[in-house]
Amino acid sequence: MIFQGIKSIVKKKNFSASLRLVEHANTTCPGNLITPAANSFRGVRNNSTFSSNVALKSWTKPIEKLQFVPDVTFKTRTRDENGDFEWKDVTTKDLFEKKRVVIFALPGAFTPTCSTTHLPRYEESYEQILKLNIDDVYCLSVNDAFVMRQWGIHQGLAEDKSPGSLGFEQVKLLPDGAAHFTRGMGLSNIWDTERGFGERSWRYSAVVNDMRIEQMFVEKMDGEENIQNSVDDPFKCSDSGTMIEYLKSYIFRKLYV
Repeated sequence: MIFQGIKSIVKKKNFSASLRLVEHANTTCPGNLITPAANSFRGVRNNSTFSSNVALKSWTKPIEKLQFVPDVTFKTRTRDENGDFEWKDVTTKDLFEKKRVVIFALPGAFTPTCSTTHLPRYEESYEQILKLNIDDVYCLSVNDAFVMRQWGIHQGLAEDKSPGSLGFEQVKLLPDGAAHFTRGMGLSNIWDTERGFGERSWRYSAVVNDMRIEQMFVEKMDGEENIQNSVDDPFKCSDSGTMIEYLKSYIFRKLYV
């Protein structure tokens, strides 16, 4: 019944692309649409009734090692030759192709754990991480470019004001405002009746080697990843310390194993 209703609406002229996407997903992946009554949805905890139709299962199942990262375009803000801001499209290939980078994602700019620990520790460890055969470090959140820049300034990150830059000298802040990358990673999380965040990223870190996932550290609670609408926000394995230990062990294995 839900699918038939959506299908009839889709036929109307000028209907939004977002619901066309929902129709397509339910055509190709039956049963993916999650309704308020779908309390058996994978990973739902605590506040298990959502206030609206919320997510697709393909957006919430984390991708695996050796898979390619999503092919998306980030809408960023950069400076031109005069120092004025302008929009700049940055693609997945721009960020990851022929590079080995660390990326970590968090639920939101200006939120407590993200601001007091997650981002600051990676910023402090930036040079150490680069010495472990890493080209750059990215921090991703489902926030727009304006919010991400202001958060970086508030965090005291040194700005990179050169034309065309990603905005900061060390850890680069990636605005995934429409959650396209997050959904493609299978790490979209809906905090609906809990927190009221809406759609955000579950907390994780990863090493991306030439567009492929080399290693991932996805936060878990009671053995489960990406728990929708979770009251808790686990932060145990996506930290900079865990990442540094992995990078060191990778070099050791290459040299001696």
